[in-house]
Amino acid sequence: MSTQQEKAKLAALEKKRKQMLDSFAAQKNDLIAETARNRTGSDRFTSKTDGVEDSLKRSTYGLVQLSDFKETREKLEEAARREAAGTGELKEDEKKKKKKKKDGKVKLSFAMDDGDEEEGTSRNDSGEGTPGAEDDDRPKKKAKLGKNPAVDTHFLPDREREDAERKDREQLRQKWIKMQEDTKKEEIEITYSYWDGNGHRKSVTCAKGDSIAAFLEKCRQQFPELRAVSVDNLMYIKEDLIIPHHYTFYDFIVNKYRGKSGPMFNFDVHDDVRLIADASVEKDESHAGKVCERSWYNRSKHLFPASRWEVFNPEISRSKYSIRGD
Repeated sequence: MSTQQEKAKLAALEKKRKQMLDSFAAQKNDLIAETARNRTGSDRFTSKTDGVEDSLKRSTYGLVQLSDFKETREKLEEAARREAAGTGELKEDEKKKKKKKKDGKVKLSFAMDDGDEEEGTSRNDSGEGTPGAEDDDRPKKKAKLGKNPAVDTHFLPDREREDAERKDREQLRQKWIKMQEDTKKEEIEITYSYWDGNGHRKSVTCAKGDSIAAFLEKCRQQFPELRAVSVDNLMYIKEDLIIPHHYTFYDFIVNKYRGKSGPMFNFDVHDDVRLIADASVEKDESHAGKVCERSWYNRSKHLFPASRWEVFNPEISRSKYSIRGD
């Protein structure tokens, strides 16, 4: 009888664990979808993602190698960014110019010499080659109307001006992308606290473009008790907000996000603003983010400080810092 009870208990626990994993997966998918809708950083040049996904599905129908799939996706995303920035016609114009150059046939310098000489001799023989006869027979050209430089025509369509504007926009876009890439490669020192009910503070060096998952992987190597724990089972909490793993530090730095108790774009450590000053006043002082196991959070989320934590939502704008659970 005890064996049957144990089996039933194990089955119930397994069912509960499966439901929990399904809920975590659903939350993760929702967060990824929300992030796609609220694009930050280099994605601000992309106007629509549905069109890119549809084009990608049509272009990669059937079995496709991973390298070809990534290359096709990058090309489609780059085309979408160019279209959003208004520089999508540059390549087409360049192709047309190259095509016109190829169409122009090279003429031999001596190809028409014989014909010219024969025509010249025939004209001289007939007397039609004299300058006076040519002047008499040649029709007089009519004077063409020119553009009045005193009239303002900036509102009229001008192909050369539009091409120059597109080229300028493309140069600015490439400059912006290069600045972003250089900023993402910059290294920052992140101080964190491994939290298991008590704080164990350490620091790690990461690039600004690193994701939270890459940061947690480095944290996992610094504590022997975490080496058997996968990154998916770790959580990073900054200013009482649980940050999903797909975000990067650059996202928080460039958007100046704020948490419940401090700014989320500073990763060095000062004293806790809730202890030394008014938490409702915005300052650049922050405290160390917490790294904890998901199992510990599930057991202790009804206790302080885990009772204050909530999942980060970029759509929520926090104008004030708080010291309570609101």
